[in-house]
Amino acid sequence: MDKIIKLIAEELNIKPSQVENTVKLIDEGNTIPFIARYRKEVTGGLSDEVLRELGERLNYLRNLEQRKEEVIKSIDEQGKLTDEILQAVAIAKTLAEVEDIYRPYKQKKKTRATVAKAKGLEPLAQIIMEQKETNPIEKIAKQYINVDKLSQEDKNNKDKVVNTAQEAIQGALDIIAEDISDNAKYRKEIKRQCYREAIVETKAAKEEEKSNYEMYYEYNEAIKYIPSHRILAINRGEKEEFLKVKIQKPEEKILAYIEKDTIKGETQFTNMLKETILDSFKRLIEPSIEREIRSDLTEKAEEKAIKVFGQNSKQLLLGAPIKGKTVMGFDPAYRTGCKIAVIDETGKVLDYTTVYPTEPQNDVEGAKKELLKLIEKDEIDMIAIGNGTASRESEMFVADMLKETNRTIHYVIVSEAGASVYSASKLATEEYPDINVSIRGAISIARRLQDPLAELVKIDPKAIGVGQYQHDVNQKRLAESLTGVVEDSVNKVGVDVNTATPSLLSYVSGINNTIAKNIVKYRDENGKLKNRKQLLKVPKLGKVAFEQCAGFLRILDGDNPLEITAVHPESYEATEKLLANLGFDKKDLINKEKLEELRKKLKSVNIPNVAKELELGEMTLSDIIEELSKPGRDPREDMPKPILRSDVLKLEDLKEGMVLSGTVRNVIDFGAFVDIGVKHDGLVHISEMSDKFIKNPAQVVSVGDIVKVKVIKVDQERQKVSLSMKGTGEKGEKGAIGDGS
Repeated sequence: MDKIIKLIAEELNIKPSQVENTVKLIDEGNTIPFIARYRKEVTGGLSDEVLRELGERLNYLRNLEQRKEEVIKSIDEQGKLTDEILQAVAIAKTLAEVEDIYRPYKQKKKTRATVAKAKGLEPLAQIIMEQKETNPIEKIAKQYINVDKLSQEDKNNKDKVVNTAQEAIQGALDIIAEDISDNAKYRKEIKRQCYREAIVETKAAKEEEKSNYEMYYEYNEAIKYIPSHRILAINRGEKEEFLKVKIQKPEEKILAYIEKDTIKGETQFTNMLKETILDSFKRLIEPSIEREIRSDLTEKAEEKAIKVFGQNSKQLLLGAPIKGKTVMGFDPAYRTGCKIAVIDETGKVLDYTTVYPTEPQNDVEGAKKELLKLIEKDEIDMIAIGNGTASRESEMFVADMLKETNRTIHYVIVSEAGASVYSASKLATEEYPDINVSIRGAISIARRLQDPLAELVKIDPKAIGVGQYQHDVNQKRLAESLTGVVEDSVNKVGVDVNTATPSLLSYVSGINNTIAKNIVKYRDENGKLKNRKQLLKVPKLGKVAFEQCAGFLRILDGDNPLEITAVHPESYEATEKLLANLGFDKKDLINKEKLEELRKKLKSVNIPNVAKELELGEMTLSDIIEELSKPGRDPREDMPKPILRSDVLKLEDLKEGMVLSGTVRNVIDFGAFVDIGVKHDGLVHISEMSDKFIKNPAQVVSVGDIVKVKVIKVDQERQKVSLSMKGTGEKGEKGAIGDGS
């Protein structure tokens, strides 16, 4: 365990004591959000991102240690364990290295070498490998001809018969070829050489066929430089049978390396061994090494894609809510009509309908009449338009319609990712049993504007995010990573225990699906919870779960004003003492005038001295002071607000040099797609993001950011827009609300 702790500390560039303490907390059953928020003194203030990485590495390294033990036990049971093998296994850093060491001792299926061994040709292979024999090898090989010594039954079995000296030699060489292939030292060095010098080469599978993969029809790149998005693109092109992929390896160097280690001077065996080494490489080593390298490259590319997908999803989840507004959700479509749902400021459905302003019906006047009637009747403040099929046509219709109303209404383009998944889900059926599946998507779009987090947690995390190749990556790893992202987001914001849905509650630290449903049931039967202690009356929510969840659950109009904050019940006594020392009471947190005075006093608190006096950690005290300064504050208020628009831009309106405000919709390896209000999102290539060199677009932008961009190229034919952030004040101000003009 000490070795694992030391290794993780080195990898994450943190102290071994931080790793040791965190591992202890994880092993005791504490969740990552709880450790990140309430055990800062123990971990030295590690963030949730670092803690998740630490947890993943801990899991991998423990599995590695377990596999090492299994391998040593298996080799030992075969009576073949040596100090050399023990040493090699001990220093192996990856599962792949351990499997390479174990390779020669694995139970093999039938191979040319296993057949040769069954014929008793191992001693002959040994003689050839020793290269000391001066008698002609053909003469020695004759001793292994066994055709006359076998029973009639065995003679009929080709796998047992050695007819000639040449057959015996060939069998012995097959054994040598497999031994060379199984040599862990060789495989490690071959992989090292390949990672340094090998080249990925791609060709068209079918000549002249048009596809998205044309840039790879005659393409090569060193594997040490190839970025992850290209690996995943090549993999997909190969899967869809547009590409043939090969890794060109430094074959001459590899063969020279094995020959130098195997051949002992010029003897009768030299050429024979050279040919065997070549056979071993071509037939056995090369195919498996190619598979391993491709698998390794894919795994690393997937990890990067999953990370990007997670970062983008987190930004969507933490999008700024638009509170206190009546919203019309507009789910665009063509043939089946645009679905409309109106919800009040609490999310309650007021009205719904279907209109047909788009192709093929084109009933623009009828749609306008119906929606203007709803705008007046329900006093609508905003319109949320889904960004899917027919989004831009719908946007043009809405912008035109808004000119005919006296109300001040803006519209916002909202990501509708996963809305259809939600509409057909069991959860949506439970929420809206009497509302048609198609209308539920419009309700979800409207609610996403009011509270993105509360709505998006109802959907499978894989369906909400934006990224690259998310359908191509390891789905189990993606699901695990995204569940962690959703947990961190929910716990960062906190949850109103009296209004939250089971979906939202189930992501709170320490609460599973069963407990989440039990909380709602308890709430329905007993009315609103008045204090956090009541949670202990919820079936299956015991002391352990209470400790994990209490600080993340808010009670907005309960008995204890501290419970509108993230102050944990374990710190209530110290917090009340702090307030009393400053001349205040917890009730002052809900008194605006008193709160202003309290804020001023809190700024002057001497944290080291007061922490000692209250027997609190300094980081915990800092967090408590922050919570008391802004009780009930939603951290999403710091996130960029969506761009509110009232008119529409067309591609034809765009001119090179125009500077516009836009919303970052997707961040990928090579840049970011920005919604500037035309039909297709424009691309800011990584080279156009900053005057400084940047390795990754995420250094500059996140999904949901409002940025100023300059139009640098408009391709009318392909409906593509190229944008630049250079010379625009780089990143647009977070939270700026523009009209897109």
